[in-house]
Amino acid sequence: MPVDQRPLAIFLMGPTASGKTALACELSERFPLDLVSVDSALVYRGMDIGTAKPDAATLARYPHALVDIRDPAQSYSAADFRADVLPVMQRISAQGRVPLLVGGTGLYFRALQQGLSDLPEADLPTRARLSTEAGQIGWPAMHARLALLDSVAARRIGCNDAQRLQRALEVIELTGRPLSELQRGGCGAQFPWRVLKLALLPAERHLLHERIAQRFDAMLAAGFLDEVRALRARGDLHAELPAIRAVGYRQAWEHLDGDSTPGEFRDRGIFATRQLAKRQITWLRSDVSARLFDPDRPGLSGRAVEAVQLFLGRSAGSDLLISAPA
Repeated sequence: MPVDQRPLAIFLMGPTASGKTALACELSERFPLDLVSVDSALVYRGMDIGTAKPDAATLARYPHALVDIRDPAQSYSAADFRADVLPVMQRISAQGRVPLLVGGTGLYFRALQQGLSDLPEADLPTRARLSTEAGQIGWPAMHARLALLDSVAARRIGCNDAQRLQRALEVIELTGRPLSELQRGGCGAQFPWRVLKLALLPAERHLLHERIAQRFDAMLAAGFLDEVRALRARGDLHAELPAIRAVGYRQAWEHLDGDSTPGEFRDRGIFATRQLAKRQITWLRSDVSARLFDPDRPGLSGRAVEAVQLFLGRSAGSDLLISAPA
């Protein structure tokens, strides 16, 4: 049987607030791993508190590639991510190390490993018209429209997931074909790395919800609203930009527009984060190749270390393996 000679890579995935960053940093202490962020919000500079971006001290000790690489006025897509991450991974592998990709943006992981179908570029007039329609009839009604046009996409997109609903309907209008059909295209080529997938999947959802609420309150105490005020003060940002549509930032922007009381803003921010986590968990459960770990079960670190040690040892031999401390 031929030996798979592809270089190695590790994906560390999980919903928001599941402890991915802490585990990634610990694993990079024990093994020759270089960290790469897979997060659609961490790419933006000046968006630190609301994204739960690792602080400067953490990033200095544990550098993450693809953090702070875009201005919030710029868009960033799965295609952009794939174009950025492949050279980073190639450089890490060429240095005899292993890229550890850590994050919760499932679309980015999928685009990286499976390639991208030939989707149309964003069309601003179409997006603006869809956004106006949604403002009149609501996103659940737009979701019902999508269900008639593309039932497969509608099943995996939440009825209030404005960004993905808008994109699905935009693609249909621009191409006349369902988004789900176009996404089945992909590139078909073998992924250039052999991958170990680790997924943090909480068994007790209420514990994750508690952490989400605690983290959101910590963000507020750290000055999240002041961060959003500073973004608004620039004058060149608006609510329809991908950066401002990120979970938490959208709700903060609306609150500063006077659309909610402080209590309502907190509740909406926590709810939106819980909905994001739900979508991330649904995506993770669909990936049968991932090794699942409950982050709330004692001994997570040891189990993850064992999985990585086994992967590196079996796949690459002792030249890549660093024994974990006792």
